Amino acid sequence: MSDLAWEPQACTLPTDERPLRVAEWDALISERLTSLSRPQPLHLRLDLEGGEGVEDRVRDLVERESGCCSFFTFTTTPAESLIRLDISVDQAHEAVLDALAARASAAGERR
Repeated sequence: MSDLAWEPQACTLPTDERPLRVAEWDALISERLTSLSRPQPLHLRLDLEGGEGVEDRVRDLVERESGCCSFFTFTTTPAESLIRLDISVDQAHEAVLDALAARASAAGERR
């Protein structure tokens, strides 16, 4: 999959900034992913290994992502040793979530 294949047309992030954002997601997932699940077709769950600064890093990234891709709904739930990140979309953006899940799975396997 190309670096930008999962990004939908609805994304308002300037094109020249998109590779950097993709790299941020890839780095976070490859460094911290402990599990990935799909509780429902429109819902992706990532469990990320916690640590110093990780919650702030996740919250900052999802806040910026929400600003350019308003169709995503992010819920961050910290626990003692992990950060749960739930990502939901509407029906029209299910394919985007599918692609994001595939990308996250591939990045997590590299861990």
